[in-house]
Amino acid sequence: MNSNHWMPVIGMAAGIVLGLAAAFGGLGAFLLVLVLGAVGFLVGWIVERGEIKLPNAPGKRR
Repeated sequence: MNSNHWMPVIGMAAGIVLGLAAAFGGLGAFLLVLVLGAVGFLVGWIVERGEIKLPNAPGKRR
């Protein structure tokens, strides 16, 4: 299943979260949300590509 149609929605949600962090938390909160979002994206991307095997991950059936 191709999930590319969700990319604009995910990008918009990330932009809203970053905007709210900047508006209410200042530059420090903005940068913290930006860095943690990038780390989460990289971990998800690595796991999705299969570079890290998670044999006991929930949802996997044998």
